Amino acid sequence: MGQKEEARAVRDKKAKKYLRYPEKAIEVGPKSVSELLDAMAQTGFQGKRLGEAARIWTEMVQQKGLTIFMGYAGSMSTTGMWKIVRWLIENRYIDVLVSTGANISEDIFEAMGHSYYQGTWMANDEDLLDAKIDRFYDIYADEYDYRELEGLIKKFASTLDANKVYSTREFLNLFGKYQFEKGIKSITAAAWKNKVPIYSPGLIDSGYGVALSLLKREGKLIRLDQTQDMEELGQIAERTKRTGVVYIGGGVPKDTIQLATIIKSLSEGGEEETPHDYAIQITTDSPQWGGLSGCTLEEAISWGKIAADSKRSVVYCDATLALPLIAHAMNEKVKSRKDPPDLRWVFKNK
Repeated sequence: MGQKEEARAVRDKKAKKYLRYPEKAIEVGPKSVSELLDAMAQTGFQGKRLGEAARIWTEMVQQKGLTIFMGYAGSMSTTGMWKIVRWLIENRYIDVLVSTGANISEDIFEAMGHSYYQGTWMANDEDLLDAKIDRFYDIYADEYDYRELEGLIKKFASTLDANKVYSTREFLNLFGKYQFEKGIKSITAAAWKNKVPIYSPGLIDSGYGVALSLLKREGKLIRLDQTQDMEELGQIAERTKRTGVVYIGGGVPKDTIQLATIIKSLSEGGEEETPHDYAIQITTDSPQWGGLSGCTLEEAISWGKIAADSKRSVVYCDATLALPLIAHAMNEKVKSRKDPPDLRWVFKNK
């Protein structure tokens, strides 16, 4: 073998490391949603990542003894995503929900019988203010209907014991029961029925904050203990051992779930974290700004929050595009979850 041939042989050996998975162009034809996402997973860019995310979440719900946490941020419930989250809870495709306050109040708005309306982001906002119309980018809501939502929260909170301190999980569980009994089929009502704990580290940054503040002005203060939330999340991660995470957006819900994995090592003064074995995120934030919402899942490995050998994918895309596709793909592939973790013990915590 000549020098040229030897160099080519060395190069070919090195190239095999990289040239293992041929890209496959998508053939147009009759396909289910899951088949389309499987095909996209064999392409590139965000199409590939979307297909990977669907595959990873599907694998998660088929795993025995795996607890699936979901972080739910952004203005998703106003854009028709809340029924998907409710479906995920009812089918136990998620086991624990950590949400912004907005996403678990603005779903109730529609569950109460009110409507959001399609609009435009180029609206005259002064005119909307005069008409008492609230705008969420290109979605409109009637301000007077929104006040009914806040009134419902206030009416529920007025039934609580002012001498007791509630975790947000306790508060939302009781609120879910309250709604369920009134026939309001919200995310929190579904969570109460299906024994799925919901935590909201930013609960008052929403209609909940308005309602509780108004109630306080009337002389009744409802106190929330978010340290208890963190303790319970840490206990769930410790007891179940194997966990997976799904992040819709980022923000406080994402970091709250991430932090739950390191509480054990810090409390015991050791080095034993309980990093997540699976992780997917759908976000429009990017990592170079240094914020938590855009930070990569690889960065979380350095903190012991995500396992180095985890199956993971970040999809840089609007969640209103990705979440419906992934949910429908899972509905086609996984008819029921056979072994969701039993978290009834969480509801006995005081």
